[in-house]
Amino acid sequence: MKKSINKYKKAFLESLEENRGYSDLTIKSYDESLNEMLTFAEMVEQGSMLTINLMPYRIHISGLNPKTISKKLSAVRSFANYMNENKCKVVLLSDESVKVAKTLPKPITHKHIVEALEHAPLEERIVVEMLYTLGLRISELASLRLADISQEWVRVLGKGKKQRDVPLLGSTRVLLDEYLSQFHPKIFLFEKNSEKLSENSLRYIVTKVFQRVSLKVTPHQLRHSYATSLLNEGAMIADVSELLGHSSMATTQIYTKLGSVLKQQNYKKAHPLCGGETEC
Repeated sequence: MKKSINKYKKAFLESLEENRGYSDLTIKSYDESLNEMLTFAEMVEQGSMLTINLMPYRIHISGLNPKTISKKLSAVRSFANYMNENKCKVVLLSDESVKVAKTLPKPITHKHIVEALEHAPLEERIVVEMLYTLGLRISELASLRLADISQEWVRVLGKGKKQRDVPLLGSTRVLLDEYLSQFHPKIFLFEKNSEKLSENSLRYIVTKVFQRVSLKVTPHQLRHSYATSLLNEGAMIADVSELLGHSSMATTQIYTKLGSVLKQQNYKKAHPLCGGETEC
């Protein structure tokens, strides 16, 4: 089993570079976390299922700060998901999340998104537009069925199997019709060999689109951009929360904090007393 896991680990780390565009430093961090986990975690193989008890590993890293622990556990979860996606059933025990202070998301400006889309072929452009104009999670986009897309609305199946309806922009609808007429998907919006396109494949598409304009952008940043744009233009937080599929408005409120930060930064740039060497 050890040899088999190391084989999966090598392929997983390669996928982080190829599909997600992760830096060498980030990949090295993932590698170190996984090596630690494989050293300290208890692994039991039962038939075709591998059970990994993370408790000994968590005890080993318990002296680190919560944010570091959270990152290490996130790397392990991503690896376990990768193995499950590749026909190796893995179950994680003692996998409870670590609470860390929320940091402000980093949205991409509308100007940069438009610039990137100008260089994108149709199939790539529709991926980015659906994420940006609907505020979807990457998992929601991967699972989006043609039957859930109407002329003006998209029905999204989100976390906890909760459904929500999100309005579809007219310009996105036109682009969508063009895409459908060229690629003819049958069940899911994005397909390959009659099966839905994987989340990793969609992430890779987003990475490619923005690499052409020398930017590193994740699908979740496009969701952040969607939320902050709506809030900065006066949309009610309750409506934005519903459109994002948040279970609580407290989750959505982090975007309002970001809006305040951006306003402060823009004020400092614009006010004449903040120019030159004057400190504001």
